[in-house]
Amino acid sequence: MFSENAFTGLEAAIVLIAFVVVAAVFSYVVLGAGFFTTQSAQEAVHTSVDQASSSLELSGDVYGIGDIHNTNNHLDYVNATVALTAGGTPVDVSQMIISYSDNNGGHIANMSYGGIGTDGGTCPKNDGSNTRYWCIGEKINNESAVAMLENNAQMILMIGLPESATPNTQFTINFQPAVGAYFPVSRTIPGGLTPVQELY
Repeated sequence: MFSENAFTGLEAAIVLIAFVVVAAVFSYVVLGAGFFTTQSAQEAVHTSVDQASSSLELSGDVYGIGDIHNTNNHLDYVNATVALTAGGTPVDVSQMIISYSDNNGGHIANMSYGGIGTDGGTCPKNDGSNTRYWCIGEKINNESAVAMLENNAQMILMIGLPESATPNTQFTINFQPAVGAYFPVSRTIPGGLTPVQELY
């Protein structure tokens, strides 16, 4: 038979302290993991909101500009005015990706950026090849020299179209900001082209 008479109060205190220390360390680890998980969840929510909602929107109508070479067989470019959504943060428009597609087989995955200003009437620039450009034709309520779109400001974008943009063609232009979801703009080219026409 073994006797436990030698199990003194001091030993009991040592065991109790050991259990308390282990429990404290364990609870600290659990709380730390909980705080980290909470912060990660908050970051994921904020990132998801930023990515799921676009920071740009159309402001006004989209206008089609007839072929500047007077052949009148296709649209040369469109004018679209963009602004920030309510509560949106400033956007560097020059970093935006613009793509184009239509039901005639026309497709441009990443249109080239042509800069700011009409540049003597060459905006949107067309170098004579199949390359199409888009540019910032005019900035409204924005005096800065850069392409930063800020609150209460607007920018008129001039987007060059391929020769497949003929009458009765349905096309879609996708605007993809550097941060945020893209937003598509779909319009139909009317059966008869004029130098300037509103697109629906």
